[in-house]
Amino acid sequence: MFMDPVKVLAACNIQSTDTVADFGAGSGFVARLAAGLVPQGQVFAIEINKEMVTRVTRDADEHRIPNLHVLWGDVEMPEGSKLAADSVNLVLCFNLLFLLDDKAAVIKEAFRVLKPGGKIVIADWTESFGGLGPQPYHVFTQAMAEALLQTTGFKKMADITPAGDHHYAILFTK
Repeated sequence: MFMDPVKVLAACNIQSTDTVADFGAGSGFVARLAAGLVPQGQVFAIEINKEMVTRVTRDADEHRIPNLHVLWGDVEMPEGSKLAADSVNLVLCFNLLFLLDDKAAVIKEAFRVLKPGGKIVIADWTESFGGLGPQPYHVFTQAMAEALLQTTGFKKMADITPAGDHHYAILFTK
């Protein structure tokens, strides 16, 4: 399995009333999983690709997921998530960092929106695998991610292992 999002989310100790932000939500798969874990909470799926925003919005409507809110936003920009400061319990960054130019800006935006004691989970590729995933020079290693998170002020909670055959996952707190 490339990545096990169910296992990664389970390791985050999500509460049923939590507010979750999925940065770079893509197709919304992980956001939909998270919405099922927070029936009295909210999930914000933030995505820059407007076609994906439309698709995830349609899917949330079709599957009657009232606590999933899809936002167009650029998490590489200050306040680009469009979420209020100190408003989120958990930020999800699944297969995102390897794609971005300004990784530090995304981590700063996560820090801004997280409540004190809030958590961020990073799940990303460990390698380029058989033409899937990032090119080798785009891989953002676990060590690089940990250093960036610690520089921003996050404290490491746990490695989530195994996250998948070709992924790592790490959990940090604000």
